[in-house]
Amino acid sequence: MKSIVYLIVCCGVMLLVGGQPAFGATGPQTQLEKSVNQILQLLRDETLQDDVRKKQITDLVRQRFTLRVMSQYVLGPQWRTTSEEERERFVTLFSDLLEASYVDKINAYNDEEVSFVGEQIRENRASVETLILTGSKEIPIEYRLVDANGEWLVYDVIVEGVSLVRNYRSSYREIVRKDGMAKLLDRMEEKLVEIRQREKKGAS
Repeated sequence: MKSIVYLIVCCGVMLLVGGQPAFGATGPQTQLEKSVNQILQLLRDETLQDDVRKKQITDLVRQRFTLRVMSQYVLGPQWRTTSEEERERFVTLFSDLLEASYVDKINAYNDEEVSFVGEQIRENRASVETLILTGSKEIPIEYRLVDANGEWLVYDVIVEGVSLVRNYRSSYREIVRKDGMAKLLDRMEEKLVEIRQREKKGAS
């Protein structure tokens, strides 16, 4: 169930860099709800081939998440001490890892519903509470968003109290502390290669 939760979250996780102004000057819940509903429509469309569905979902996710802000939160103080080249490499690798980790979970979708509970806005930050409704339980999902010139972009997803950003921060911080930023980037690249090789074997 965790994998499909991240998928419906649009991801918690299939998170990609970007954000194209396409939603107008509406509030965070309205913008997020539109994105989620569009993704749910694609998940329910049995006429779409998997590769087409993945591409369309990825495009929608690009519009609603900001990986650069997420990367800053994941690295924390380390972000300020890294070079611009290291930052760009981290954002790219982090984005690719999240996509590779969750994009193939699409077929696990089992007609779950998403209920929007409410929003809280404080200056240029907001949170939107939702529930994933399954046949047996309700799973709380909180999105945290930042206002980028009227576009509310997601920079963290909290699933049942567990923050995606904090989860990665905890894992990466220890590697940086022990081995340095360059080693973290190398390990991320190795992990990405490993995931993609596993995907190729599974497809063959």
